[in-house]
Amino acid sequence: MQVGVLTVVLGGEPLEDALDYLDDIGVGAVELGCGGFVGDDHLATEDYLDDDEAQNDLHALLEEYGMDVSALATHNNPLHPDEERAARADEELRDAIRLASQLDVNTVTTFSGLPGGAPGDETPNWITAPWPNEHGDALEYQWEDVAIPYWSEIGEFAEGHGVDVAIEMHPNMLVYEPHSMLRLREAGGERIGANFDPSHLYWQGIEITEALRLLGAEDAIHHFHAKDTGLYESNARTKGYLDTAPYTDEQNRSWLFRSVGYGHGEKHWKDIVSTLRMIGYDGALSIEHEDSLTSGREGLEKAVDLLDRAIFETTPGEAHWV
Repeated sequence: MQVGVLTVVLGGEPLEDALDYLDDIGVGAVELGCGGFVGDDHLATEDYLDDDEAQNDLHALLEEYGMDVSALATHNNPLHPDEERAARADEELRDAIRLASQLDVNTVTTFSGLPGGAPGDETPNWITAPWPNEHGDALEYQWEDVAIPYWSEIGEFAEGHGVDVAIEMHPNMLVYEPHSMLRLREAGGERIGANFDPSHLYWQGIEITEALRLLGAEDAIHHFHAKDTGLYESNARTKGYLDTAPYTDEQNRSWLFRSVGYGHGEKHWKDIVSTLRMIGYDGALSIEHEDSLTSGREGLEKAVDLLDRAIFETTPGEAHWV
């Protein structure tokens, strides 16, 4: 396993400076944003796609710092009811898959997207309950008429390029928990799997290691985001965890994204790493810093420090005691 970083948090500085810093703090892999909500500060697709010279320069820079690329990231909504927005997100995703293939990167991380609730809608509709019945009907439309046809096609496109597509289970997206992830995988094929980010699952009451086992049994985890969440029960007791307060209104939220170790302790993260090993995941734990209570660099450094103690760097030896 490797400690990695989604470099968006360092997007204000050149890639070389970011790599130099990350190498210095012990990071071995990077996840590079190339479009969508994560931006493209470190990997603008138009600068690298189909350009051998630019790609060679990138490989040389990565080699200089001994850095692997765990994934290319392009988080957006290709199922958006606005056709122009959906088309732009679709183009970004397909370009990211093509670029990943050209760079010999195995994985692209993204979102499932979220349609409207019916033809002609203008706004995505996140449905969290089946009643009144029109909501259940809308959910069926979202899956059967929009998501399954789209992701079936993307699964074939990804297979044709030898690239896995890792879906981050995220609120306000059609896939936001493990069972919907498995439904999308069934539609799109084995190239479609999870970018397992526990931070979105804690506040839903999902047990992380059990979710890892559920998805791992189907070999459905293609990438992992190391991001924590703090749950603040004093607020949740009166408002629950479906919380629409701004992320920067920290004192009044029921949960906050936190740096690794500041929502759940070191033992919990060691349990996660152990479970990942049990299910056969040996890729990067890509730190995504979105903690509003600390700076990007401090959050990264504290996360790296904890994960360094949690990850396994060697393969298991013979069980001589058996």
